[in-house]
Amino acid sequence: MKESILKKQEAVAAVTERIKNSAAVVAFKYQGLTVAKFQELRKELRAQGVLVSVYKNNISTRAAKEAGFESFTDALKGPVALAFAESDVVAPAKVLFSKLGEENNKIEVLKGIVDGDVYEFDQLKALSVLPSYETLLTQLAFGLLGSVNQLAMGLKLVAEKKENE
Repeated sequence: MKESILKKQEAVAAVTERIKNSAAVVAFKYQGLTVAKFQELRKELRAQGVLVSVYKNNISTRAAKEAGFESFTDALKGPVALAFAESDVVAPAKVLFSKLGEENNKIEVLKGIVDGDVYEFDQLKALSVLPSYETLLTQLAFGLLGSVNQLAMGLKLVAEKKENE
């Protein structure tokens, strides 16, 4: 086989593996962004644990098909970047949708893969307003702690009332 074909097959395998190992993948158009703005966006996403990569459409389309996400491939036309999040499924959508409201109206979120399911634009938009996983865990812990605290105070009052009788 030609060396160029082998390199492409290796690239497809690498992207397929990255898609499979990511908690979330979001495809977005970036056409019209200056290089400085795109680098700033990459830096902000990287701070959230999200890696942004631009691949040839043929490679990313084949990788999505090999990973089992055939319906994701229609978003991979034209200049499209992929944002990969390894753990936080909310991070890429949150950052990209926050940028839509700014002067960067040139970002266009297309589709995503979240926990093995293909998400459309509206589903990603709804996901972007959710708090992060760590914040949700913190809220749950405080909610449980408050309930346990109230139960302890109630039991203490019942015990004191029985002592006084």
